[in-house]
Amino acid sequence: MNVPTTNTVYVLNGPNLNLLGTREPDIYGSETLDDIAGMLEDRGRELGLEIDLRQSNHEGHLVDWLHEAQAEGAKAVLLNAAAFTHTSIALLDAIRAISTPVIEVHLSDPTTREEFRHISYVAMAAKETVQGLGAKGYLVALDAAARL
Repeated sequence: MNVPTTNTVYVLNGPNLNLLGTREPDIYGSETLDDIAGMLEDRGRELGLEIDLRQSNHEGHLVDWLHEAQAEGAKAVLLNAAAFTHTSIALLDAIRAISTPVIEVHLSDPTTREEFRHISYVAMAAKETVQGLGAKGYLVALDAAARL
């Protein structure tokens, strides 16, 4: 069981999420990752949580950051693994290897999209999943993390 030693919530974002705001806004919305960071910082202050938001296009970085969250005693991890959601057994194993709770986040609802997006390796180990709510889904996930 995770016994957090900090009020930090890691918010980890996978490939192509650095392009939010311009990348397929009809699917992912018009908010940028910086907009989402600002929303999370504001809500985090209300909840007494510190936000550590990161983005990488590299799978190994996400694995390392999951390990770091555990080592640093993070309260929780919000993980939008993006395309790695549907391909990464390494992320599944990393989530299973730590006791820090992980909440999966998706801007869109992958179950309503292409068939290959219907499988989530992240969901196989995550505590819960928030999807299809756009940028506000991160806030819903943060509220869930605060209750842990």
